[in-house]
Amino acid sequence: MKKSVAILFAFIISQFQAQQGPYYQQAAKYKMNIDVNAEKFTYTGNQTLEYTNNSPDELKVVYFHLYWNAFKPNSMMDQRVANQGKNGDSRLQKDGISRLASIPKDQEGTQNIHWIKQNGKDLKFEIQETIMKVYLAEPIKPNSTTTFTMDWDAVIPQQIRRSGRNNKEGVDMTMTQWYPKIAEYDYDGWATFDYVGREFHAPFADFDVTIKINKDYVIGAGGILENPAEVKGYDPNAKIKAEKNKTIWRWTAKNILDFAWSADKDYIVKSFDVPQGPKVFFVYQNNDKTKVWEQAQPYVTKYFQLMNSHFGKYVYPTYAFIQGGDGGMEYGMCTMILGEAKDIQGLMGLMAHEGAHSWYQQMLATNEPMRPWMDEGFTSYAETFVMSQLFPEDLPNPFAKSVDGYRNFIKKGIEEPAVWFGDHHDNGTSYSYASYVKGELYLVQLGYIMGEQNLAETLKQYYDQWSMKHPSDRDFLHIAQKVSGMDLKWFQNYWINTTKTIDYGIKDVKYDAKSTTITLVNKGQIPMPIDFSVMTTDKKIITYQIPMNMTHTWKEKDAYGEFKTIPYWPWTQKEYTVIVPYTKAQLAVLGIDFSQRIADVNLEDNFVEVK
Repeated sequence: MKKSVAILFAFIISQFQAQQGPYYQQAAKYKMNIDVNAEKFTYTGNQTLEYTNNSPDELKVVYFHLYWNAFKPNSMMDQRVANQGKNGDSRLQKDGISRLASIPKDQEGTQNIHWIKQNGKDLKFEIQETIMKVYLAEPIKPNSTTTFTMDWDAVIPQQIRRSGRNNKEGVDMTMTQWYPKIAEYDYDGWATFDYVGREFHAPFADFDVTIKINKDYVIGAGGILENPAEVKGYDPNAKIKAEKNKTIWRWTAKNILDFAWSADKDYIVKSFDVPQGPKVFFVYQNNDKTKVWEQAQPYVTKYFQLMNSHFGKYVYPTYAFIQGGDGGMEYGMCTMILGEAKDIQGLMGLMAHEGAHSWYQQMLATNEPMRPWMDEGFTSYAETFVMSQLFPEDLPNPFAKSVDGYRNFIKKGIEEPAVWFGDHHDNGTSYSYASYVKGELYLVQLGYIMGEQNLAETLKQYYDQWSMKHPSDRDFLHIAQKVSGMDLKWFQNYWINTTKTIDYGIKDVKYDAKSTTITLVNKGQIPMPIDFSVMTTDKKIITYQIPMNMTHTWKEKDAYGEFKTIPYWPWTQKEYTVIVPYTKAQLAVLGIDFSQRIADVNLEDNFVEVK
């Protein structure tokens, strides 16, 4: 009996230790040789992949992503778009009809895997839509490395979303998520999300990519061009080396999530150095529709300086803004964006968002298919912050527009929880608000709850502790709670896992001979601490912080001004009374949150003008 108890106790301890074990992440090294037939929009490829299993688990299968298999009629992406109709992504459908359904047969995205080997041994594999499952000849033991070799050919698809040929701005080839890419493996298992339109996840990897293509093409890519003097566009003194009318481009990159490139005969390349890095490349078609790019250099320089100082230093040596796809999409050390902007603010808004993904999705490589709000939301927060510095507006805070946009969206009654997986949202607009807007406002609300200085410190420590890793929301929340000393689990649960809303109001005001009594009411489902302010007739603003007891520690300071802390408001209590030592004659305005950060869905009863 004692022996059985000991065995059971040992098992429990081992399970606890497994769950609380040290952090690990997988590693990969790709060496590729690519030969492009630009006339037919096809290419052949072979790659050697060194894959290191740093997990404590023995792996008996591995998975690869074959994203281009989505771009054909009756693919899962096509089916999803057709089922969503007009509620789906507007870039994938027109009038509710899937654009993928009409892709011609010769323009379907195709990745034909000829063979794959492990340490020279042929492997069995099966294609499951955009996922390739590979059965290993020998398990990959913990802390060991194996080598895969692979040969394939591909058809570059009609440009529908991000990747493809001849997009609407006339770029010949946008080569994104274009190669068989090994899936990420971590404590949650294999990240084998089918590609049905949203985002990506991958292990950090090194790349050595050789591309053979018609000599008239210029390539833009994320990485280091190793032979600029032998190809077109990068070196004014280049001597183009061509064999059978093709040049060879060699690109390398270290510790990035993916390698993306784009090719066009009309590209020009401009570059400049940001003080303390990186070297920035603009790769775009030089025509009347792209003239605004000529204004961008000083803005991009200041952009990287602001990002480096506020969110952590960009670690890679280069970054490329490439006129490549539809909208904008981030990749390792580069982004593909639409290039035909109307003005510099529009172009910089796109550059600021996609560039900020180098922090929130690339260096801080969260699993975006699982937690899109951490990627798109944190990126949107950084974009709003930096754009407010580049193009100042007369607003109480730079996030007021985002709060107002969320408030207006809620009235539509179609909100979906931010916790949902990105591809599993039923409505395209709801996905955007859940991921971009609620993710951004997650940080805005934290700044309101804990104070902006604590939020800035949280973001700094998040970068310091988790850059070049794969953090989760639990990791971020742990830092936020440590910095602030507050319990914040309640807020994350409400804001991310539910569609409940914040709605506080001023229910009643009574003016007495020497004071004024205000009754506040919580009409919403999300409890919050409240900053209640009065403005006197001589324009002084006095703010009272009403803590909420679930935080257990109160905000001590905030960038939006000094305040006096008064007794807390229990989250179970509907009403709260504030007595201020001012008469009616001394008061001009009473209100909840003069900073306009709290995402209250109804402002009509948040302010009282004293008359």
